[in-house]
Amino acid sequence: MNVLLPIFLLILVGYVFRRTGVVELSFWPQAEKATYYIFFPALLLSNLSTASFGEQPALTMAGAMITGVVAVSGIALFLQSRFRMPGPAFSSIFQGSIRMNTYVGIAAASAMAGSPGVTLSAVALVATIPLVNFLSVPVVSHYGAGNISSLRAILAALAKNPLILGSVGGFALNYTHIQLPDALYEMLHLLGRAALPVGLLTVGAGLNFRHIAPQKYRILLAASLKLMLLPAVTILACRLYNVPTPADVVAVLFASLPTAVSCYILARQLGGDEDLMASIITAQTVIAFVTLPVALYLVD
Repeated sequence: MNVLLPIFLLILVGYVFRRTGVVELSFWPQAEKATYYIFFPALLLSNLSTASFGEQPALTMAGAMITGVVAVSGIALFLQSRFRMPGPAFSSIFQGSIRMNTYVGIAAASAMAGSPGVTLSAVALVATIPLVNFLSVPVVSHYGAGNISSLRAILAALAKNPLILGSVGGFALNYTHIQLPDALYEMLHLLGRAALPVGLLTVGAGLNFRHIAPQKYRILLAASLKLMLLPAVTILACRLYNVPTPADVVAVLFASLPTAVSCYILARQLGGDEDLMASIITAQTVIAFVTLPVALYLVD
């Protein structure tokens, strides 16, 4: 799909910049931190604070998406209990199984359904962003190199996670109808626009294609869970909950997206396998060119 091509090209640009030395090596760690602590939270806060839900079937659509994410999370954790993969590797597989590139989803939904698609995208954001972060942060913290295992440490990690803070803050502003001053909102909007390109460049900068072949089975496992199982469960849930069109199409669209760029940032920050994570992101971006249209066809 054309909407995915610029993403893959930006990853390649980051890879070329890092390998050719066009940008100083000291730039990339700072870019990662800025993306994780500033750009992505600003994107979430500005998007969610102004989302308009109107008469859309928010509850049934959200329920279908939540069902899919929870089911795949449970299956991933079950597989880990049986096969005992290395902790950091599993944490990256877990993220790659449930997280989605929501920015791409908004663009695709808008192109497919116009203004109603954007509104339904807001429903998808509210339903999934807090959930996948509340699931991912404890898993990556526990299984990552940091090995944060106590309940207090996990709760502290959740409370300080900038992605969760951005999601909760945006939803709170929306729910209470508190409007940010125009200048402040525009500042957050501009910062949020930097999230996707800078995040993609940092993914490319950390990418090493030599890691793909040795970990191809783990990459394929994450891709199977994310690009095949999650859309399939979401389609079944949409039919079970009688989610109407176009809400069911947008729900399946978001379930079928390649995993989020922010997975790489979270893996770097909390001790996950960032090389595997970068490979999963890149591989899913390519594979989604085939699987996403198939999933959308099946939901009709």
